Amino acid sequence: MDREELIIEKNWISKNWIWLLLGVLSVAFILIATLNSNSKNGLSDTITAFKENSLFEKAIDHANKNPEVIQTIGKIAPVDKLAILEGSSTYSNNNNSVDLSIRINGDIKNGKLEIHADRNGSDWNYKKILIRIKNPNREIIVLNKP
Repeated sequence: MDREELIIEKNWISKNWIWLLLGVLSVAFILIATLNSNSKNGLSDTITAFKENSLFEKAIDHANKNPEVIQTIGKIAPVDKLAILEGSSTYSNNNNSVDLSIRINGDIKNGKLEIHADRNGSDWNYKKILIRIKNPNREIIVLNKP
């Protein structure tokens, strides 16, 4: 008498849950380590910069009005959220002063936008807006207040 047995195989997650867990934890660790390395205050400065849309938008508006910027790198596109995460930001003076650097994309070239600003109420007073480009290495000073 032959007896057929039903063999039930475990699904992929049941067999490999430990590897999945290790993979997710590794990605989370790398992400947190990257965000913490971007500034001296780590994740808190990055999150604050992430929320400051007007800070970037107004600085880009200033830069897009500069003829040297338009001629060299073209019109600068709005900053995407990934650029903020990749950049560096340092807030000081109870989050009322900021020094940050993010990548920007122009119609002609890409570069880095550096902003040094102080908060006055809900507005930002820009002390310095600078664009750095490579090939050739060049700095374009958009705004420089003492």
